[in-house]
Amino acid sequence: MSVTVRVPAKVNVQLAVGPARPDGFHDLANVFLAVGLYDEVTVAPADELRVTCSGPDAAQVPLDRTNLAARAALALAERHGRPADVHVHIAKDIPVAGGMAGGSADAAGALLACDALWGTGASRDELLDICAELGSDVPFSLVGGAALGTGRGEQLQELAVGGDFHWVFAVADGGLSTPAVYREFDRLTPDAPAPEASPALLEALRTGDATALAAALSNDLQAAALSLFPALADTLKAGTEAGALAALVSGSGPTTAFLVKDADAAERVAAALRASGTCRTARAATSPAPGARVR
Repeated sequence: MSVTVRVPAKVNVQLAVGPARPDGFHDLANVFLAVGLYDEVTVAPADELRVTCSGPDAAQVPLDRTNLAARAALALAERHGRPADVHVHIAKDIPVAGGMAGGSADAAGALLACDALWGTGASRDELLDICAELGSDVPFSLVGGAALGTGRGEQLQELAVGGDFHWVFAVADGGLSTPAVYREFDRLTPDAPAPEASPALLEALRTGDATALAAALSNDLQAAALSLFPALADTLKAGTEAGALAALVSGSGPTTAFLVKDADAAERVAAALRASGTCRTARAATSPAPGARVR
């Protein structure tokens, strides 16, 4: 017996970052949009907790108990007084260390899959509580769609979206450490204001207006990501010159995101980016996408 859960990547259409808090985190106004690039997490009974991984850049994924999917299985097992004797297999398609919450997606997928496999009957609130313990982006990976994340991003308010948005994601040749990007943000922005969600951006999502959304996209971590990975500026320029409505670094990077008009434009921009030599590959995807779901 096994259970497989499909779980999406995310793009931050707004990432407003406040000053560092005493606990080391930052207050955020983080507008998440789930996109149709997916990892699949399969769990099956085993003699002990074991993690395997396949797919692009699988060699970069830790297979010990530091893996967020393993930590999710352990957290659920501990709450329900049972051993976490399970084999977790992650089939990767979300870029690794790319600012698209691939690790968080795997944690949400493992949590939902183990709940189904073990019949623990955890409530949605309990699952979200465990997600928040695991990481700031994990609750959204469970929920999907669109949401405003406040606090450190884990307090979610689901948002209405009035239509589909088309994206291209350029995968960089290399990764970025999220803590390092935040440290660079603190260095570059010592007097960061309190973060607030953009009314214009929320309205663009509600109405499904891609042009308005393009005008409102923002990422306070972009300058820090570009400081640590200057070559991303060439990728952003290549996608914009190819016809994207807007371009930004996705989350803490180094994946870059390009909002485009429609599916045809997505294919053109993706082809141009692949030919530009400024990224390893480029992928088209649409949003919003559903959150973690048992297959």
